[in-house]
Amino acid sequence: MPDFTITLTDAQIKAMETTMASVQEYIQNVGDAYAHVVTRQIINALVTHCNANSISLATGEAAQIDQAYELGLVVKGDANPEPPAM
Repeated sequence: MPDFTITLTDAQIKAMETTMASVQEYIQNVGDAYAHVVTRQIINALVTHCNANSISLATGEAAQIDQAYELGLVVKGDANPEPPAM
């Protein structure tokens, strides 16, 4: 599982700490929530496509996301002009 590093200024950290107990936890939660929304959208599109085309659906979320990539239903971010609505 990849780790990501972000850089915030001292002022940004101080500002964030006025409204939350843990900046790290907040950033993790934002990432988790965004990934959950996008995962649901991908799987919904995959199920619709597979049902319409009589294609067997892969088992498990990770396999379904891989299947959506393989079928060309999703592509990496630079090819998608707008992020999904949250």
